[in-house]
Amino acid sequence: MSEETGDKAWVELDPVQPVWERFFLVSPLVVVGTREGEGFDLAPKHMAFPLGWENYFGFVCTPRHATYHNARESGAFTVSYPRPDQLVVTSLTAQRRDAEGSVPALDLLPTESARVVEGIFLRDAYVQLECELEKVVDGFGPNSLIAGRIVAARVRSDALRTSDRGDTEQIRNAPLLAYLHPGRFAEISETRVFPFPADFSR
Repeated sequence: MSEETGDKAWVELDPVQPVWERFFLVSPLVVVGTREGEGFDLAPKHMAFPLGWENYFGFVCTPRHATYHNARESGAFTVSYPRPDQLVVTSLTAQRRDAEGSVPALDLLPTESARVVEGIFLRDAYVQLECELEKVVDGFGPNSLIAGRIVAARVRSDALRTSDRGDTEQIRNAPLLAYLHPGRFAEISETRVFPFPADFSR
């Protein structure tokens, strides 16, 4: 339950309840692939991000989902960054499992095989990462952080940053897909240079 403060510009949120449904938050939208039995599973994730500046990647999952157990058992996962025109395909990876525990729509999706780990990608995604599992950190309420080390990576040529093409032009020609939690998406094609201070360093 929210409560207005004396300053009408702010609304206090109750930290006993999750706050994330009360405002929009920009996140990436990726599809995580895992080995499942004799086949593979794909699942969309928006709580997904690089873990530092080295080649580590993590995403939030829950033991209620097959992705969590698949990654633990197989020791690997893949990450596909879909393009905006792959929104419907990406959405289909979120389809509920049937009574037999399978997701029929996955058999219809365009995929391609990973090259280093056992896994699959969404075909035509603009970035593909292959990760070996580093650790699983449980205990974020009902959620867990699944962390992997990138052992192979590919990027489409039109999405690759190069010195002979400006960043503004590149993003305009190869837009990015973003997830706006809860329940919306955006296509990012117009961007500006961030005004870092002259002495800024990471």
